[in-house]
Amino acid sequence: MTAQTVRSARPARRLTTCITRNPVEIETAQRLRYSVFSAEYGSNLGATVPGIDADRFDELCDHLMVRDATSGQLVATTRILHQKQVWKAGGFYSEGEFDLSQLYDLPGTLAELGRTCVHPAYRNGGTITLLWSAVAEYLVTQKIDYLIGCASIGMSDGGLKAWRIARHLQREYLTEERCRVFPIRELPHLTHAVNEERAVEVPALIKAYMRLGARVCGEPCWDPEFRCADLLVLLEVSRLADRYNRHFIKQRQHACD
Repeated sequence: MTAQTVRSARPARRLTTCITRNPVEIETAQRLRYSVFSAEYGSNLGATVPGIDADRFDELCDHLMVRDATSGQLVATTRILHQKQVWKAGGFYSEGEFDLSQLYDLPGTLAELGRTCVHPAYRNGGTITLLWSAVAEYLVTQKIDYLIGCASIGMSDGGLKAWRIARHLQREYLTEERCRVFPIRELPHLTHAVNEERAVEVPALIKAYMRLGARVCGEPCWDPEFRCADLLVLLEVSRLADRYNRHFIKQRQHACD
């Protein structure tokens, strides 16, 4: 993936991206993931090594890294599991949460985005735009037809926020029936009605997904390990927002050392 640079309001802050399968780089991503997810979801993530969020999918994925070029710090990361690697993994990660049967019938190639996180100090439009632009480039250059992934919402308030966001996304961005998935662990319903008239604050990463053209595939799932609600999101790559598709379709991919 061609290195890209974004300048923020701070003149010294420059961000670059690359794709890697280097184990040392992946461990850096695993440490950032643990730091972000454990703080936000109040969970130890079932970690077997303290401070590291790792699972069996990591070694089979391409890992997208966003670094501060000045400090060298990793500030954002995500991973992509290509369908050709799924048989080695025993399925997509999200199959632990949803029945994906209908999605396997879609024509074309699937890939799964997962473990997306951004360092709190870098959660601004520039970082998130760069991250998703790099994802868009990968999808086009790798000839991916459909991207799936779990969009997570914290449950610290008992689920009210999660249900309000889920209902909003279902009203505005629901897929057609042929693309529906079904949660293995349904999110517990609230004992009182959800006020759907109030404004909803959608998390920035999910909002960026929707801007790319993604849609939600049905009801949310309860993830007890991360203590959050997950929605399965589907992006049809041919419907990528034009500003991403036009800019990155001719880019070449490079890897981290």
